[in-house]
Amino acid sequence: MNVLITGGAGFLGKRLAKQLLQRGVLKNAQGVEEKIDELVLFDMVAAEGFDDPRVKVVTGNISDPAMIKQIVDVKTSSIFHLAAVVSSQAEADFDLGMRINIDAFRLLLETCRALGHCPKLLFTSSVAVYGGKLPAIVQDDTALNPKSSYGMEKAVGELMLSDFSRRGFIDGRGLRLPTISVRPGKPNKAASSFASGIIREPLQKEEAVCPAHPDTRLWLLSPRQAVESLIHAHDAPSEGFAQNRMMNLPGVSVSVGEMIEALGKVAGPEAAARIRWEADETVQRIVGSWPAAWNTDRATALGFKGDADFETIIRNFINDDLAKS
Repeated sequence: MNVLITGGAGFLGKRLAKQLLQRGVLKNAQGVEEKIDELVLFDMVAAEGFDDPRVKVVTGNISDPAMIKQIVDVKTSSIFHLAAVVSSQAEADFDLGMRINIDAFRLLLETCRALGHCPKLLFTSSVAVYGGKLPAIVQDDTALNPKSSYGMEKAVGELMLSDFSRRGFIDGRGLRLPTISVRPGKPNKAASSFASGIIREPLQKEEAVCPAHPDTRLWLLSPRQAVESLIHAHDAPSEGFAQNRMMNLPGVSVSVGEMIEALGKVAGPEAAARIRWEADETVQRIVGSWPAAWNTDRATALGFKGDADFETIIRNFINDDLAKS
């Protein structure tokens, strides 16, 4: 089996790749475990830290048709499409967001269609597809109403994934990811970047800036569970996605203030004291439009799991990332 990860040099792509290499197998279209022979990691920059003969690192522009033809062929059984321009960056540069989040994704889908081999395609969407006046708990049939360019682009991607699947061009499985926290490394241009920074930096004895109001509620998922969810979605029976190609994943509903309280419980009050409040209207507007919680009965019935609570997420970050740095 040949597998492709777009965005393979990103933190989630690299973590997924390492987990796939460790497992060594994925289920094929017939639901039978098959050995992973080749794992292509594609991104704008080279994915580093891999010394495995199964790994092929490719760099290039995902909106280039020639490049897509280079990384996808009839032997590509499974695609994890993680490449994207993130929320604040898509808001600041409309053309870039459209080119990568919509045009490049359609190019990938059309390439699969032309090849005619119907690969499994995992697409990561976002809480940002929702917005406006929302119910206390978002349901599977809550209307998409994005209030950012990024959310709009992800909503368009969801519709394309669904129709290309309906027509039999791909076996699409889409996951609406909660905000991922705690991310390792440095801050990125996502509006939700602070949701990791206000935990990550204080744990490393650095100051962090929180741009959101303490009452702002977020729907969170740890990197550990995000990777497990991607693999679980890939291996799940296609019938589980037949009626609705998108899945709302389990998460933890927590306010920014509660996140900082949890940090204090895990790492002490001195860690929480390293956070400085500095309001950012753009960030607040974007994250404030996202749902604080959603109904995940369908995902739970299919075996998807979330994190127990935010304190557990912090402790997992300490064990998975800080202990190894």
